[in-house]
Amino acid sequence: MPELAVLGLGSNLGDRESNLAAAITSLGIYNDISDINSASFYESEPLYETNQPKFFNTVISCNTEFSAFQLLDAAQHTELLLGRPKEREKNQPRIIDIDILCHGDSYIETEELIIPHPDIVNRKFVLVPFCELMPDYKIEKIGKTISELLNLCPDQSQVVKHVMEKNA
Repeated sequence: MPELAVLGLGSNLGDRESNLAAAITSLGIYNDISDINSASFYESEPLYETNQPKFFNTVISCNTEFSAFQLLDAAQHTELLLGRPKEREKNQPRIIDIDILCHGDSYIETEELIIPHPDIVNRKFVLVPFCELMPDYKIEKIGKTISELLNLCPDQSQVVKHVMEKNA
């Protein structure tokens, strides 16, 4: 039975818009991932290591036959395909970053994977596109909807919708 999964994507190196689009396209190639919906792309300041380029972020939802760990493998494989090094320091610039935010009603806490993602509540760059896509989605473990979490979010950073350029 397919599960609804929600993933956060970010990029701040190279052509950020193309990197996000390529990641979404690559994930859609998997037979076990279907019905991908994407929020708009948003530009945001880096939160932790601030001496780096701004990010483009989005959130996608999809149906998947993958377990959470199989989805993690697919996300990591997609990151490698798009040029992200396997080993890297935390909070450094990156071509692509894919995080599983939610996977059905799963509650997972391992060294490799925590679902729901533990930083959802503190990251406006995740909550703004997530709220665009699914404002009434309720994270049962937290007991709040995405729109409620956005209203309570302590993150004061600017998250600005990116207007896609139209080719003439």
